[in-house]
Amino acid sequence: MAACGGAGCGPQCSSSSSAGGQEDALVESMGRLSTASAAAACGKCDGGGAAVAVAGGVGMCAGCFRAHLFGKFKLSVTSNAMVRPTDAVLLAFSGGPASRVALQFIHEMQSKAIQSWEASNSQALPVFSLGVAFVDERSVISASLPGHEIQAAIEDIRSVVSGLSPGDKRVHIASLEEVFSSGSDDKAARLKEVVGVISDETGRDDFVRRLRMLSLQKVALENRYTKIMLGTCASGIACHVLSATVKGQGYALPADVQYVDTRWEVPVVLPLHDCLAQELNLLCEIDSLKTQQLLDRPCSGINGLVSSFVSRLREENSSREHTILRTAQKLKPFSFNKFSANGYHDFLPSRLRPKFQNIDANECTFSEILCLICGSPFSESELLNLENTKLKAQKKIDLYTAHCCQSCHFQILPAATDMYGHFFSLLPKFWTEKVDAASASHSSLR
Repeated sequence: MAACGGAGCGPQCSSSSSAGGQEDALVESMGRLSTASAAAACGKCDGGGAAVAVAGGVGMCAGCFRAHLFGKFKLSVTSNAMVRPTDAVLLAFSGGPASRVALQFIHEMQSKAIQSWEASNSQALPVFSLGVAFVDERSVISASLPGHEIQAAIEDIRSVVSGLSPGDKRVHIASLEEVFSSGSDDKAARLKEVVGVISDETGRDDFVRRLRMLSLQKVALENRYTKIMLGTCASGIACHVLSATVKGQGYALPADVQYVDTRWEVPVVLPLHDCLAQELNLLCEIDSLKTQQLLDRPCSGINGLVSSFVSRLREENSSREHTILRTAQKLKPFSFNKFSANGYHDFLPSRLRPKFQNIDANECTFSEILCLICGSPFSESELLNLENTKLKAQKKIDLYTAHCCQSCHFQILPAATDMYGHFFSLLPKFWTEKVDAASASHSSLR
């Protein structure tokens, strides 16, 4: 599952390497983000040693650089009330640099909370629980990848999680095909068939990404998790901003670039929202955090082209990813891009409470119409088309297609309309059941 939005960390230093060799490797790694000399002083603590240039061109030593990233992570979590003491958090873990850093940082926050709880003789706030989920996509990745290598990679992920203490962390391995009905004879074959029906390469990539999120939702609901945490970083969001614009998803774009997304049954949060992939890669090298690149699925189609384009922009100016992200954040978010006040005041500092108290009462109830396939909110023209179809539709297939956004019509639905029935019959039942329930409610109201 590719939830990182960045490239790999590169080979880790061997424990048998000499101290001088490790030092040289660290300086070389830092040089990827810095134009400063290795002897430059840290701009934060005034210490000597190699400097890492972060956004704004400020040089930092390794210790300050790590504190800088952790500070951005913690600020995102606390200022957006992503994690309450009573929460059970499920971290989507791909093994890549971003999800590895997210695991390390949220583990440190949990460890400090446990220490505070123990020091206060059980009088402090409860400590949130943490689980890790990995989505196994071997059914749709290249068949050339040997099964034993995939299993070894999964075992590496288990060992990484088990090595973090205190705090017990469950590991969930979910197969992508498990989102299909339990009554399906061969779920893997059904998954391959529905993906094969999609002729557009970009559409297939987006469809698999949607199934991945549905797998995480399934794990969270079955195991009573209250939040899903993704390792999506600023670099990944910047790529999504450009690709969504190219694919005609401009109206729905604000939904995917915020810190919080509550349109899912289990809300999704992005604590690495302000961190660059390049920074996360470097931190993995500095802290020798073990990553797993074997199971990464490279983007394809428009998504792959945009990713390459953003990489070129990064080489010229590392701040351009933040510029793209800040520009997109000026768009007005939807009502589901923030938590309501209910249930959050008890665990928030007084300075943060107005953020939730000022929410319009009319916005607290989520009432957006979402695309059946990608979950994007409908624009006015799409809503008008849906209402017209409800009045005239004679077949369920007409309703299903009307509940799909224009982008999914073009990239995911089959080109031949006579294939619509077969395509919708292959989708997981809970997708089409939502439309059937909404249609029945509309008919009785009419």
